[in-house]
Amino acid sequence: MEPNTSSTPPDKLPTQELSTPMLSAQALRVLGVLIEKELSTPDYYPMTVNGIVNGCNQKSNRSPVVDFGEITVIKALDELYSLRLSGHASVAGSRSEKYRHAASQHWELDQAGLSILASLVLRGPQTVGELRAHTSRMFSFENMDAVVDVLDSLAEREEPLVARAGKASGQKGIRFAHLLAGTPEIEEDSAGAEETESSSNAAQADELQELRERLDSLESAFEAFRKQFD
Repeated sequence: MEPNTSSTPPDKLPTQELSTPMLSAQALRVLGVLIEKELSTPDYYPMTVNGIVNGCNQKSNRSPVVDFGEITVIKALDELYSLRLSGHASVAGSRSEKYRHAASQHWELDQAGLSILASLVLRGPQTVGELRAHTSRMFSFENMDAVVDVLDSLAEREEPLVARAGKASGQKGIRFAHLLAGTPEIEEDSAGAEETESSSNAAQADELQELRERLDSLESAFEAFRKQFD
């Protein structure tokens, strides 16, 4: 059954107070994809059902990897719509129905908060460093403290959206998880540790590249200054 998306679009939907919904795994994946695509590839947003299917079934940047069909995605959109988290989007010249999320209005989130939430939904529990690396295409955090500030704001709401999730085996950093499906059950196993270690290395590489770029900029500025006295 097609989701009932013929009425008010999500940017017009009223925000519900104190209404953090418990979402199914399918609805979570669809919501995460809609947020991710809006922030990282806005030219391809709003999305068709087929586009959402492809986004849900990506083999990279997803945990777990899934194999959704159109019916699964349509049911997930229907669930999100019933909770005022998605709606139909009218796009001039488009022959296919397109859909958009309403998470920003529903929870009054800015781009930084949306990017953190989407990453946690699509990838599972992560450390601060991992979140900074994994959200880079959706939002550019200046430093780790900026990520912590957003996590704190999401955790200290009257109805929290994220919470601390403990450490993975062999991992030093505290992980954070979303609360959109209730309190998460965290399995601290070696496989998770290997994955988080790889992600942590990616975050460190990102920070190292940033430092190198700053150093190159300083060297160029110094060279220009020195030439004034040659």
